[in-house]
Formats: sequence, C-alpha cells, structure tokens
Amino acid sequence: FFFVQFCLLFFFYRTLCSASRLAKGGCCMFASFLPDKTHNVDETFCTDKFQKRFGLKSVSLRGEAASVDTTGAEALFKQERNVRKLLLPGVFRDLHKLEWLILENNNIHQMSSLTFSGLHSLVLLVLLNNSLIKLDDICREMPRLNWLDLEGNLLETIGNVSFHSCHMLTVLVLQRNRISHIHDQAFSVFDTILNISYNPILELKDDHFDKLHKLKSLSIEGIEIDNIQRRMFEPLKYLTHIYFKKFQYCGYAPHVRSCKPNTDGISSFEDLLANIVLRVFVWVVSATTCFGNIFVICMRSYIRSENKLHAMCIISLCCADGLMGVYLFMIGAYDLKFRGEYNRHAQAWMDSSQCQVIGSLAMLSTEVSVLLLTYLTLEKYICIVYPFQYLTPGWRRTVTILFGIWVFGFVIAFLPLVCKGLFRNFYGTNGVCFPLHAEQPETLWAHVYSIVIFLGLNLVAFLIIVLSYASMFYNIQKTGTQTTKYSNHIKKEVTIAKRFFSIVITDSLCWIPIFILKILSLLQVDIPGTICSWVVIFILPINSALNPILYTLTTRPFKETILQVWDNYRQRRPLLSRHPAHHPSLTWQEMWPLQENSNGLNQGALLETKPGREAKVLYFVLIAHYGRDYGELSGMVQVEQTLGYALKALSL
Repeated sequence: FFFVQFCLLFFFYRTLCSASRLAKGGCCMFASFLPDKTHNVDETFCTDKFQKRFGLKSVSLRGEAASVDTTGAEALFKQERNVRKLLLPGVFRDLHKLEWLILENNNIHQMSSLTFSGLHSLVLLVLLNNSLIKLDDICREMPRLNWLDLEGNLLETIGNVSFHSCHMLTVLVLQRNRISHIHDQAFSVFDTILNISYNPILELKDDHFDKLHKLKSLSIEGIEIDNIQRRMFEPLKYLTHIYFKKFQYCGYAPHVRSCKPNTDGISSFEDLLANIVLRVFVWVVSATTCFGNIFVICMRSYIRSENKLHAMCIISLCCADGLMGVYLFMIGAYDLKFRGEYNRHAQAWMDSSQCQVIGSLAMLSTEVSVLLLTYLTLEKYICIVYPFQYLTPGWRRTVTILFGIWVFGFVIAFLPLVCKGLFRNFYGTNGVCFPLHAEQPETLWAHVYSIVIFLGLNLVAFLIIVLSYASMFYNIQKTGTQTTKYSNHIKKEVTIAKRFFSIVITDSLCWIPIFILKILSLLQVDIPGTICSWVVIFILPINSALNPILYTLTTRPFKETILQVWDNYRQRRPLLSRHPAHHPSLTWQEMWPLQENSNGLNQGALLETKPGREAKVLYFVLIAHYGRDYGELSGMVQVEQTLGYALKALSL
C-alpha cells in the first residue's frame, strides 16, 4: 500500500474550475466545490460529479484533501474535510480510462456493486478507513481490478460472493476490520498477497486457503488460531512469506521460506536456542551442575560418615539438582540436532514425548530441590532455636520424609502428562519445554496450575527458608553475646553471617526473578521471550549448581577431610618403597544430632585424661540426649548457654 502511495503523482491542471463552470457541469451540490469552503459534508456523492470527464486517469478523495487528476489538466479540487456516507450507482460511469481510485477517510457507509459501473480500466481501488459494513460482489463492474485495499472499515462477514468476480485480483487487504466469519469459498481467486490481520476471526477452517495455490504472501497477524495445523498451509505450495501472531505458529508452515515473527526470544527460525551466548552457556551450566552434584554424591558415598541421615539428605538433594543438569544437557543436545533448520522440526519437537519428559524432569528437579531445602532449613531451625525440646530425627522418620518429598515431586511434575485432557500441551509451549511463561496458556487449568506451583508452593517455601535463617542468626547472636568474649563473638558471627548470607542470597537470586515474572504474567504484562530464555538457562539452575558448593564443598568437615587425605598421602609416599602401611579409614566428623550414639558416649570422650575431661563428657552427654545442629554453623552456642565458660576451652 505504501508503494502505491509513493507512486501516486498529482499534476496541476492548466486551468481552475470556477463556481459557475461547476454549476454548468451539473454538480448537484454546488457549494461543495467552492475554493473557499473549508468544511463540506456531502451526504450523497451524486451521479453527475464526474459526468463527461472521460480523460481522468486517477481520482483521490481523502479526508484531508480531495483531488481529481487528469492528463488533460481539467480540474483540481481541494477541501479540508470531505465526508460522503453514500456512493450512488453510476457516479463514476463516464470514467472509462480511470486506473486508480482512492477514497480514504470519507466515512462511506454503503455502496453497491453498480457504484463502480463504467470503471472498466480500474486497476487500483483504495477504500481505506471508511465505514463499510458489507460487500456485494465488489468487482462486478471492475474486471481488471488488481489491487483492493479495504483496511480500517467495519466489515463483519466475508461471504462467498464478496469477491466472486475478482478474477484478476492479486492483492487484497482486509486488515483491521471486525471480521469474525469468513465463508469457506470466500478466497479462491488471489494470486499474490492476502492480508486479513488483526480481525476477531473466531475460526479458520482447514480448507480456507485450499484454492490459493499461487498465493505468495499471507498475513494473519493478531489472530489467535486455536485449531491451527499443518493441513491449513500445505496447499500453499508457492507461499514465500507468512506473518503470524506467535512464533510458535511458524512450525505449522515449515515449507515457507520467511516467517514472522522469526523468534520468540528463546528459539529462532533456524535454532532452538536463538542466542549464541545461550548456546554456549547451556553446556557450561549443565556441566557444572552435573559434575558438581556427581562429585558430592561420590564423596559422600566414599567417606564413612557418622551422620548417615544427614548424608542421605544431601545425596537426595544432589540427585534432584543433578536432574536439572540432565535437562540442560538434553536441551543443548537437541539444539545441536536442529541447528540451522529448527522451524522444520519445531512443532513436532514441542509435541514430542521427549520434550514432555525432559520438561517433567526439570519440574521434578525444581520442586524436589525446593522441598528438600525447606526440610533441611526447618531441621536446623528447630535444633538451634529450640535445642532442649528438639527430638532427634530417626532413620524411619527421615526416610519417610524423603520418600514423601520425592513422591510429591513426581505428582507435581507428571500430573500434566497424565491429565492431558485438562492440561493439553503443558510443557510444549516453547522450545525449552519449561512452562515458566506462555503468551497464551493452553487451558485455564494449566494457567492456574502454573500459578499455584510458582506463586503458591515455591513462594511459601522461599519465605520459610528466609525467615528461618533470619531467626537462626538472631538466636545465635543473642546467645553468643551472653557467653563469649567480644572479639571471639564478632569473629564467630561474621563467619555465620557469611554462610547464612550465601545460602539466602542464592535462593533469592533464583526465585525472586521467577516470582516477578509470574506476577507480571498474571497481570497480563507483555514479557519479551528473551527474558524467559535467560531465566530458564541461567537463573533457574543457580540453586542446582551452587547447592553442592554451599552444603558440602565449602563446609568445614569437607575441608578437613580433604586436608586429611592430603596429609595421609604425604606421609605414605616416603614409605611406599619400603613396606606398606596401614592407615585408618577416613571419617567425616559432622556436628549433627548423633542419632547413632544416643545410647552411649563417644569412646574418645570417656577415655579423655587431659584437663577439661569432665566438661567434654558433659558436652557429649548433652549432645547424646538433646541433639545438636551443624557445628560449622552454630558452634557451641546452645551448649555454652548451659555450660558457661567451662566449655570455652574446648576446641570442638
């Protein structure tokens, strides 16, 4: 359309029409063509307006200015405003050579097929921004019409006879009308361009475009196609350009060379991961997550720990976090597989069982990790804040809780796959198969389910973790000031504060952006797909990648174990050439409730002969009876509250 506007050339004529000449010409509304008239409202555009003007080549009647252009320079009319509600039949009957007719912004409500009688040479007809409600075989008197622009009218229905006689029509623009229904046989004659964008069309049937074999460009932007399928576009063999509302629709027309929008921020027309940075870091993050958690699992299994229940919880957490690494690894692998031709496989990929399964694994990893961190946090909180009312967790209770967490995680992750009738394609709303955000959720159930998980369960768990650590830090600070010297107290609190801060800040970095994203989605704020891709690849796996470091690799017991291994290696190396030496197996000493020693005292404590033996014995008695949290976090704060300065000399 812009091409046509730039090509329109308006020439000045050799003479101007006077009022008397116009009157002699038979104009039914003499006042409308007076040069000094600034506002003119023509309710009816009369049949003799263009009588005997055989040489006219183009006519332009716009809301801002109306002009008539001829090669013989017969007339020029300009007005500030032209409103014409009705074009009567025969108004252009003498314009046999007219090729371009532009009627923009004229508030035309009604016209018949006979309105354009006599326009046998007309090629271009523009009826932009009028008020037309219906069309009745508009090309009946214009056999050569090639370009028809009806943008910005009030059309509600396109019938099977609306364009019945438009045999040479190649360009049809119907965007920004009120079209809700299109007859099955309405489009059957167009060769080049069809634009029906931004109409409230309720349904596009499978065979709507079957007869448009030669169509090269199809624009259906702004239209939600709930029943979209490949069958709709397969007959369009020569189609080179197509324009959709959503990038996901491009997967239903894989044979089309150019599809817009060409990205949803996550994927592009060529690649599953559109951004080169994402394509690189998906491997970095997956490797860090997988190998970090595998290393911790192996270390926990190799080193004989006195606290097997705590080790079981950490191993369970690492297994959950490791699933996130597997998920990212699979996304990276399929990105390589589809490299350069993703659109050909996009829809099949998002509907595939592989996408559903790895999406379920990501959801399982996320939810189990959140629940396990909440459980471990509550264990710490109860042990530190209520040390003398704390009951040590037994083997059966710990196993039951862990089993329940995993079962609950499986239910959350795989329920959308079992109940497909309610959730439809829950995980297949984007190329990375994670339902963090979708422009249009598949169903109401899927939308509500996503909100309940991310803004319900996960938000509550996050608040529990943050508030519990804040309460623990407050209690440690309050108790420590009563039992230690000022300098030691400051050092201890700085150490504890650093660990608490690192745990809480990683949870915050992971979940606060997700909560904000879901809230904005709930408020129907337009969220760029690029943000979602960065959240899924970088932010969501933060906890999975850092949990091994926070809960194992940076703890004091782990560091001491590594030093012990290194010292043993240095001591053994000079003796290897002489004779083999026996060294005791490694023991990971963790400050945790001594479930296994609740019926007796530690042998080392009972045989202690150095000064302070009684204090140590009393210390272990209290520990065996009441239980104790991590040594690296709470030190001796709660015990010192009872023992006072008698225990300050202990180097535990």
